[in-house]
Amino acid sequence: MRRRGVADLKAGVAERDITPPIGLPMWGYAARKEPAQGVLDPLYARVLVLESGLRRLALISLDLGRTFGATSLAQLRGALRTRCGINYLIVAATHTHSGPVIQEEYTGGTPPWEQTALEQIVQATDTAVKGLQPVRLGIGYGRAFIGHNRLRIEPDGTVIWFSSNPQRIPTAPVDPTVTVLRLDTYDGEPLAILAHHACHPVVLDAVNLNYSADFPGVTVRMVREAFDNKPICFFLQGATGDINPYYAHLPPLENEIKLRDWTGLRLGEEVIRVASGVRTEIWEDTTIGCTEEVLRFRPRYRPSAWRAAIKSFGEEFARWFNPRMEQESRVPLTTVLIGKRLALMTIPGEPFVAFQQSWRECCPVRDSLLLGYANGYFGYFPTIRAAAYGGYGASGPTAWIEVGAGERLVNQATVRVYEMLGQLQRRP
Repeated sequence: MRRRGVADLKAGVAERDITPPIGLPMWGYAARKEPAQGVLDPLYARVLVLESGLRRLALISLDLGRTFGATSLAQLRGALRTRCGINYLIVAATHTHSGPVIQEEYTGGTPPWEQTALEQIVQATDTAVKGLQPVRLGIGYGRAFIGHNRLRIEPDGTVIWFSSNPQRIPTAPVDPTVTVLRLDTYDGEPLAILAHHACHPVVLDAVNLNYSADFPGVTVRMVREAFDNKPICFFLQGATGDINPYYAHLPPLENEIKLRDWTGLRLGEEVIRVASGVRTEIWEDTTIGCTEEVLRFRPRYRPSAWRAAIKSFGEEFARWFNPRMEQESRVPLTTVLIGKRLALMTIPGEPFVAFQQSWRECCPVRDSLLLGYANGYFGYFPTIRAAAYGGYGASGPTAWIEVGAGERLVNQATVRVYEMLGQLQRRP
């Protein structure tokens, strides 16, 4: 029985194929010089809209390497607010390295494929809103061992790049946690299954010239088929800045495709196992709390050191990575609390896995997810310890925000959840 006067938590879902035309430059590897020549599997935008009372939250998952730039995100936010009544927005990329190049800014204006994708996302969100219905929720946990920490600290304190690990040598830190959120209609039909895990989708490397969602695409298809294609399945990328799949970068392409499928199937099996055992229920508290704010950070490098670092990476790096050297970076943070039971926080870039672990430990509610590659892109967010040791993503021009930024974001999100729970006042 529901309490009198308590609004139902409603949900609606939709998806659209946003695969761009072939011939575009591909994102993710400076070594890849040629444009896309085909499609291994389509790229999707998947939309979940949650509504409680007068508040609507849209969570959009993109099979792309990163989210859109600030101009495109502002355009999307405005369109969703006007057309779909969306109050709060999270746009999160799965981080496939087999998608099109996305830049923060374009000298010639937004490319046609991106504009089309934005329009498709608005249409999908409109469909999700029109399909809003009361839902039952359940959360379950599992473990999947498909990846390793790719920065290995040697006995002498040096750090080496540990790209692939076919022997599955134990490394640390790694977070094998698989979190599954299941949403059912009131009559028990599965509407959406959200799977959260932290692992770089880089089984396919620079030899691949075809669009692909990499292993998350395999997982999503597998889970959906296991539930008679009734729910839409979402892959939510976690804090994977220093986590590679075991079988990363092992050409030729035919071998990489087999290993992509192995990785996606291992994760998919665990998601199916957990989702099948989740007991959904009508949550007594259905409130949606959300804060959207901007934190300001200084650049990590002096201008001369920055220019030298960029030059060392070459023109291709600058083309697809699109780094920015600014006096101050305005980094967005979105913190969500649903039913005082489920907390989400975003980091707009590539956070190291320790942040996911610390957020889970610090957050005052049991179920808490860190979403990487969400609502923007500011490169890598290494921990202070990782920055001290160095290595790819921990130092160099891929990590251009000041050291300690990730810790501040996690701390700020933790404060916001305590405030939404009523346990802290912003200004007593």
